[in-house]
Amino acid sequence: MKQNKVNYEFDEAFDKKFYYNGDDLGAVYTVEKTNFRLWAPTAESVVLCLFEQGDGECLLAEYPMQQSEHGTWVYEYLGDLEGRYYTYLVKCGGGEKETIDPYAKAAGVNGKRAMVTDLKKTDPAGFDKDHGPALLHNTDAVICEISIADTTADASCHAEYPGKYLGLTESNTVNDEGMATGTDHLKELGVTHVQIMPSFDFGSIDESDLSDHPYNWGYDPLNYNVPEGSFATDPYHGEVRIREYKQMVQHFHQNGIGVIMDVVFNHTHNIEDSCFQKTVPDYFYRKDGEQYSDASACGNEIASERAMVRKYIVDSVCYWAKEYHIDGYRFDLMGCLDIETMQQVYDELKKINPDIIVYGEGWTGGDSTLPVDQRSLKVNIPKLHGVGAFSDDIRDNIRGHVFYDEEKGYVSGVQGKENAIRYSVAGACRHPQVDYKAYEYTKSGAWAKNPVDTINYVSCHDNLTLWDKMSISCREEDEETRIRMCRLAASIVFTSQGVPFFLQGEEFLRSKPIEGRPGEVSSNSYNLPLYTNGLRYDLLSCNKEVFEYYKGLIAFRKAHKGLRMATQKEVEEHLVFFSDKAKNVVSFIIQDEKEQIFVAYNANKDAVGISLPEGEAWNLCVDGVKAGNDTLQQISSGTYEIPGIACIAAYRS
Repeated sequence: MKQNKVNYEFDEAFDKKFYYNGDDLGAVYTVEKTNFRLWAPTAESVVLCLFEQGDGECLLAEYPMQQSEHGTWVYEYLGDLEGRYYTYLVKCGGGEKETIDPYAKAAGVNGKRAMVTDLKKTDPAGFDKDHGPALLHNTDAVICEISIADTTADASCHAEYPGKYLGLTESNTVNDEGMATGTDHLKELGVTHVQIMPSFDFGSIDESDLSDHPYNWGYDPLNYNVPEGSFATDPYHGEVRIREYKQMVQHFHQNGIGVIMDVVFNHTHNIEDSCFQKTVPDYFYRKDGEQYSDASACGNEIASERAMVRKYIVDSVCYWAKEYHIDGYRFDLMGCLDIETMQQVYDELKKINPDIIVYGEGWTGGDSTLPVDQRSLKVNIPKLHGVGAFSDDIRDNIRGHVFYDEEKGYVSGVQGKENAIRYSVAGACRHPQVDYKAYEYTKSGAWAKNPVDTINYVSCHDNLTLWDKMSISCREEDEETRIRMCRLAASIVFTSQGVPFFLQGEEFLRSKPIEGRPGEVSSNSYNLPLYTNGLRYDLLSCNKEVFEYYKGLIAFRKAHKGLRMATQKEVEEHLVFFSDKAKNVVSFIIQDEKEQIFVAYNANKDAVGISLPEGEAWNLCVDGVKAGNDTLQQISSGTYEIPGIACIAAYRS
């Protein structure tokens, strides 16, 4: 029945009336026919437009769609449409707008038209047997954040397909000194998962002109269920980017590395050009009166609490998990999304992949119309199950506040941080030896129910790299001192309870220099060229000892279960801090029925003597310069001198 034109209130009654729970939104293809279904309950009419290609003047036909159940519009095309492109003309409120299908799974250049495709034909050989690594607990993961462009685009990588999906499928790439680059470098390092910066179709790069290597991080979503075209060898034919994305995932999996997608469901590239706005105006966005709410600080925010928005988000992540074998998700500005949606995301993904990892940024970029107690903020993580959050606590306490370049942290000599470091070593979980009344960074105290909820890190794509932060905040120090600070920072991350995470290149002192401005570095390189963002693997050779140290820390962590406890109860029972008399020193022991692990941090410039627990000799594996699971030396109980700005870690059975 035709609906009269009315002004809708997007309330519970609207959602109840128009919620569509089917799994056939978008284009469902078979050789015999393709069924199209669009959810557009406020539309007065919808027309399906078929095209020969993804761009240009090549209209084949137009077909009026019929109204169907719960606000959907449908059309059944008889015949084989594989490789044809389509859009919808949606008439609403007297105006008519052309839009791509919000549920598009393939698209032409710049994502303007969706493509009908046979997804089975995009599977690389053996993809039906492909799967990622299995985890006993999330704390067994070691996550490295990468960018498809950054990882292989620099000439020092020597990739055949620089900056492309296929660049990450290459083996045996090396720098000029013969050290592994690209995926082989990540495998040698020992990471279990890569977190890939936005790889869905985003709006900030013109895919039709890639000659000057345009660059953007991609936090401006265009088509959520389509891979980004600029990373493909051919952005014009929609099936190419799908196949190459799957090849990339498969290659990571073959090397024992899981793939975590960075997803941006907090906002869209803009409002006017969004397929959401063209399809159901204002339904997908939160408003504050006549203005759009802007907790993303990008001009808009998605109304995740609405039924069909929630369904869209859940459908999208489940689609990637099934079709592309994605192993996890990092949610950008997760605090903009409501708790119920995030819980449903995890619950549905867990049914698909028992080893799924879900976490995000537990904050917003501004205020929101969504009530605070409903936001997926760090302080609300205890209300969720299976969803973790980044610990800005450990980041800022170790290196100094992320928004104040000159501010120092524990590793750079700030006094009185011992309790704050204990807080982070315990994985932001409640521990009887942490003084929460004295802890200032998170006033509410421990925010994680269990260490599996906590993502520990000191650098990511945002803000200054770890090396640049140390170089600016400690410019009075010599290079070797700053390197020791970086090693100590990494040591704390990898020996704390929780999930360790680091930005690729941190392991060889990555910097982000600004072209044409000698001595200056970027703290927000989202649209700067590859000169700034590309990984320079010549630094890997210059800083080989730092790389080996990171590699050793990862190996040590993997070898000792006590560093990877899964529950707060375990942490409380097995982790014991020592009351160190020396300032700027934190030491602790982890003990279970099989072994004891002793760890100590010294942020002082000078060596400090500490007392080792009595008993049998300790196998020292980390000494501030070297790290691994091989014994560097055996040390006896009694007093041991920790070098300045260093970590020691030892174990005994």
